[in-house]
Amino acid sequence: MTTLFNVDRSLSEQLGFSSADYSLLTDLYQLTMGACYAGESVEQKQASFELFTRKLPEGFGYLIAMGLEQALEYLEEFSFSSVQIEALQETGIFASAPPQFWSLLESGRFTGDVWAVAEGTAVFALEPLLRIEAPLWQAQLVETYLLNTLNYQTLIATRAARSRNVAGENTTLLEFGTRRAFSPQASLWAARAALAAGFDATSNVLAALQLGEKPSGTMAHALVMALCALEGSEEQAFRAFHQYFPEAPLLIDTYDTIAAARKLANMVKAGEINLTGVRLDSGDLVTLSQQVREILPNVAIFASGDIDEWEIARLKEKNAQIDGYGMGTRLVTGNPVNGVYKLVEIDGIPVMKQSTGKASYPGRKQIFREFLADKFKVDTLGLVAENYPEKQPLLKLFMKDGKRLEPPCTIKTIKQQTAASVASLPADILNLDATTSMSVEISNSLQNLTEQTKNS
Repeated sequence: MTTLFNVDRSLSEQLGFSSADYSLLTDLYQLTMGACYAGESVEQKQASFELFTRKLPEGFGYLIAMGLEQALEYLEEFSFSSVQIEALQETGIFASAPPQFWSLLESGRFTGDVWAVAEGTAVFALEPLLRIEAPLWQAQLVETYLLNTLNYQTLIATRAARSRNVAGENTTLLEFGTRRAFSPQASLWAARAALAAGFDATSNVLAALQLGEKPSGTMAHALVMALCALEGSEEQAFRAFHQYFPEAPLLIDTYDTIAAARKLANMVKAGEINLTGVRLDSGDLVTLSQQVREILPNVAIFASGDIDEWEIARLKEKNAQIDGYGMGTRLVTGNPVNGVYKLVEIDGIPVMKQSTGKASYPGRKQIFREFLADKFKVDTLGLVAENYPEKQPLLKLFMKDGKRLEPPCTIKTIKQQTAASVASLPADILNLDATTSMSVEISNSLQNLTEQTKNS
């Protein structure tokens, strides 16, 4: 089988992808279901699918919706080339598929509507982050990619927002997760989600430049060890790096953290360097930061090394003298956001999943949010036809007939939306030790439709 995946291509080429590959970046059963729909002549029936999570990750009181921009881009690019279709045919899996399935792929593009909550919006369990209204075959085939991008970016954005809330507005937060993200693509999405949810910068150069941001970082222990060995001293390593990058913090825990701080203090006093910051990456961060503050009272102190929102809270409680954090592994990994994508209406007929523990609500839905003096009061999950004048509908139309209705939001705008959304939430939901989330009210109309659908 060499049509698409030529054996002469390098491994990175074989496993990499571009926007031209979007349509095949899916699970097999999306395609086999599409073929079945075509065979049964129902592929063009209007369908509505909603993407939501049944429950939040453990310890989370809310989620910050993120990833819509990549979802819309994917839907705009969705198509199948002749080479891709031939590669599918060569698998032999589709030998009995109806001819009209191939016709669909040859000419098909996404022609549906997309309703979604704006990126940076706080949402809760059962609330749709996104709804697709499109011909059945299209709405089905896009499931995998939509779940991938919204689930992952929502996780990172939520962790970032929680970290920002704990750290406070004046603490610098840097995204350092590229080397720990689950893939190169994931590292770009993680950087974007973290920035959009309140982080100040990312060390990922590609992500920063693509987003019009300035990358930020420090130095690694290897530079100190290499220059110390070759040029004679730790001071010389500091001096050399500072010469070329005078604004970058210096990493001071390669050998003896306190001794290094004293060396830098002497260099500052002698006028050799104008030190802006130092970074601590190991040891007792509480004690070390307090000691370094005494030695370098006017220098910003950054901390890194398995930092997460709980560690920031602990360090603040212990009066650690830390001005900023570099967050990596625990930011870009962790308990997943287990979003699902379920059919809620087909050809105007409400449908629902009734599996034990996995039941879903039927019908196209809207989230109605009520505020009291700019503070969150309650969410009502209802049907799209309902109207609550005193409440704000959260799902908005972002794409009509496969065409976007407005340009992408900037990272700055999404960051502002995230901050405002988090600020509106009750204190008990923001608490890192929260054991419960907000209870979403189910409207009478939705409850009635659910009972009717169960009994139909």
